[in-house]
Order: sequence, then structure tokens, then C-alpha cells
Amino acid sequence: MTKAMKAALISAFIFPGFGHLFLKKHVSCIVLTGTTFAALYVVMSKVVESALRIAGEIQAGGGQLDIADLTERILKLPTGAEAQGLNVASTVLMLTWLIGIADSYRLGRQQDKA
Repeated sequence: MTKAMKAALISAFIFPGFGHLFLKKHVSCIVLTGTTFAALYVVMSKVVESALRIAGEIQAGGGQLDIADLTERILKLPTGAEAQGLNVASTVLMLTWLIGIADSYRLGRQQDKA
């Protein structure tokens, strides 16, 4: 297996930027990994915040837990600035993952040719 393929697979299946680490491109690794961690932090914090809000509503309501009501609360989409921040973070996360795969493959091809 070529370096290009190994680096692309590492970036795809382990974490963005780790393929660059394999290719010894440390600055690119730090930029991609840092950006991905920041976007992942925002997404996960919004998910946990929503889960805690739903749990608080359930505890405050008391009574029987209805699965249909719980499903409705989980599927309720965020609105306003919360939705916009989540959309931006999700887009950044997806783009950094794809850029990490493509760029590590490109750099690996350069190293394979040399």
C-alpha cells in the first residue's frame, strides 16, 4: 500500500490531520486537528446542552414518561442563533474531514513520486 493511500485512510478513519502526522507534516496536522476539535466541541456541547434541557424538563414534569413525547422533544429542531451555530460547526467539521483526506492523499502522492 502506498503512503498516499495509508495517509488518506488514516485521515478518513482515525481523525483529520493524523494522515499528515504520518507524512510528517506537523503544521498541517496541528491546523486540521485543532480546527476539527473546535468544531467537534461546539457540536457536542450543543448536543449535551439539549440532552440536559430535555432531562430537566422530564424531571420537572414528573408523572409517566411517554415515549412519543420524548421522541418529539428529541426531534425538535433548534432555532435562531443556536441552529446557525450548530450548522456552521457541522459544516466546518465535515469540510475539515474531507480536506484532511484529500490533502493527505495529495501530499502522500508527492512523497511516493519522490
